[in-house]
Order: sequence, then C-alpha cells, then structure tokens
Amino acid sequence: MTNLVELANAIEMAVAPAFILTGVGAILTVMATRLARIVDRFRILKESKNFKSKDKESEMRYLLLRAKYTHWAITFVTLAALLLCILIASIFIATEVQFNLFNKLITLLFITTMAAVIIGLLTFLKEVSLSKNVISIKK
Repeated sequence: MTNLVELANAIEMAVAPAFILTGVGAILTVMATRLARIVDRFRILKESKNFKSKDKESEMRYLLLRAKYTHWAITFVTLAALLLCILIASIFIATEVQFNLFNKLITLLFITTMAAVIIGLLTFLKEVSLSKNVISIKK
C-alpha cells in the first residue's frame, strides 16, 4: 500500500509542472506564429520591386532583428519545456529511488525552468516592443 501512496504523491507533485507545460506550449504556439509572420513579410519584401531600395533594406534589417529576438524567445521557452519534462520524470524517479539528492535536483530544475520562461518572455516582450514601431500615422 505504501508504494501506491508514494505513487499518488508523485502524481500530485507532477500535476503542477504538467499544467505549466501546457501553458508553455501555448506560448510557443504564439511565438512560432509570430515568427512565421515575420518570415512571410521578409519574403514579400525580398521578392517585391515596388518599394524604394532604401526603405526596403531598412525594413528587412528591422525584420531580421525582430526574427532574432523571436528566435531567442522560442529557444528559451523550448528549453523551459524540455526542463519541465525532465522535472516531471525526475519526480517519478525520485519516488522510485528515494535518493535525497533528487530533492535538490528537482528544486534546481524548477528554478532553472522558471528562469528560462522568464528570459524567454522578456525576449519576446522586446520583440513585441520592436513591432509596435512599425505602426505610424503619416499626415
């Protein structure tokens, strides 16, 4: 009976990271869609002959900068998802092995995961702030 109770405890502890993983997946979807839109706009500009060369090059450099920030945001948030998966596996391994070092590993994994999410979101925020500069009112 003790093993069943320990397993139930492990499942309870793994539920929170699993919910976080769902949220991280949704964030990744938004970021990937945003990157796809940046790439599409870049392709349109690259193939277009209607724009002035100077304006076109300027916007293309701007799009490359936005793509760079979005790429880094995706990298950090994907790292967070990977760490969450390792965290969930570690919770179940710790239950089976009952080795005290796993407690520190689980804590370190959670802190590292949250740091990766924070850095990814801050990087994405930078890209969003860059994108708002595209909107201007011309008189």
